[in-house]
Amino acid sequence: MAKNTSKKIKELKGVKPEKISEDHLTEVQSAINNINKAQLDIGILETQKHNLLHQISVMQEEIGGIQKKLEKEYGTSDININDGTIKYPENGEADKKD
Repeated sequence: MAKNTSKKIKELKGVKPEKISEDHLTEVQSAINNINKAQLDIGILETQKHNLLHQISVMQEEIGGIQKKLEKEYGTSDININDGTIKYPENGEADKKD
């Protein structure tokens, strides 16, 4: 009871505490640490996302090169990717360039 009495006396005299309690400090530190970890995780994911987007760009360039080869060889790059069937233009003529 002496602790509570001393606290009440300080309150009546207008004395304000200089620090928060250890429990409150631990609670705040834990919340901030959780935020920092989440932000770090987001940074890691964003880096992975950037790398994957770059890989997709490289693969799209590769597809573009393959399409050019198909157009040169068959006159079109419009194919069924499941069975390789060539889908020629409506007029039935491919622009095969030798």
